[in-house]
Amino acid sequence: MKAGAIQALGAMSGTSLDGVDAAMVETDGQAIFGFGRSGYRPYSKDEQAVLAAALGLWPGEDARLTAAAEVTLNAHAELLSDFPEAELAGFHGQTLAHDPHGRGTHQLGDGAALAERLGCPVAWDFRTADVAAGGEGAPLAPFFHHACARWIGAEEPVAFLNLGGVGNVTWVDPLIAEPAMPGALLAFDTGPANAPVNDLLMARLGLAYDADGALASKGTPDEGLVEKVLAHPYFSRVPPKSLDRNDFGDLTGLCEGLSDADAAATLTALCAESVARSLALLPARPAQLLVTGGGRMNPVLMQMLAARCGIPAVAVEDVGLDGDMLEAQAFAYLAVRSARGLPLSAPGTTAVPQPQPGGQLSQPALRQTA
Repeated sequence: MKAGAIQALGAMSGTSLDGVDAAMVETDGQAIFGFGRSGYRPYSKDEQAVLAAALGLWPGEDARLTAAAEVTLNAHAELLSDFPEAELAGFHGQTLAHDPHGRGTHQLGDGAALAERLGCPVAWDFRTADVAAGGEGAPLAPFFHHACARWIGAEEPVAFLNLGGVGNVTWVDPLIAEPAMPGALLAFDTGPANAPVNDLLMARLGLAYDADGALASKGTPDEGLVEKVLAHPYFSRVPPKSLDRNDFGDLTGLCEGLSDADAAATLTALCAESVARSLALLPARPAQLLVTGGGRMNPVLMQMLAARCGIPAVAVEDVGLDGDMLEAQAFAYLAVRSARGLPLSAPGTTAVPQPQPGGQLSQPALRQTA
């Protein structure tokens, strides 16, 4: 790989199972020099059903993995082939299971097969080395958040809040030049975010999500149920720490006695309150929350965040970033770091004992023999 900045392509398929995001970033694996094109390839309902059937499975555990692997590879290859300018691709794969202190972590996807399909080098398997070294394996976006904080010119600590299926927060001190240095970053999963509300809407109404928080806006949160969930031992653990999508059990079932509106309001409030509780664990209180992920599109959730956290919660678009593509961009950035042997995680992000490089790099056969 040539020295200096390269055109890297990143891809992300989250636990919400809506589709694949892809985005270009010009980077040397340290600084961001610019952002390029992006794209999205939705999963069909049939593809979503195949992937959903594989959630929670481990390698070799079930024949359903074969079908899910085919969906994952085909969808990524279809989208990423539209970016011929990419010199390197970062392939996160589809997370099916995450148990860092037990069975490990499972991101479905064959980076070598994708490299053959694309005819371009692919960095992948980003989490395994961190878990093997004693880390949580997640979150991995914080090193990219550090680069973003410096790219937007932040001069004081900021907090990035990603609200996907699970919520996670990254506290960044942009005045520390290297993300692996002590004090530069603290990151951890805050608790359930969009996944419980999405599950509730699908189970009760056949809807994928609560658009604009419309249902939650008509309900009243059951604060007793919120407190019941927040009594889970996870919330008292010192960070860094990470979650699996299903670590809190059946939150839809917990709301069984509530109306649709009250149940949606309760699960939305749970997300906001778990974030509010997490602020006490940060090294210093940030001036604002820079919110990314699908949750930033829910005005009811954003209002609850501001009210319960006591600080402004703004979409990352307010500081010139793309909240739809930030995770895909993160894996473009991490692909370059991985290919160059730079750390992807550190004690303050995944609790790994020391800064940890990781990932595999697969070259297409034609590129290898040329």
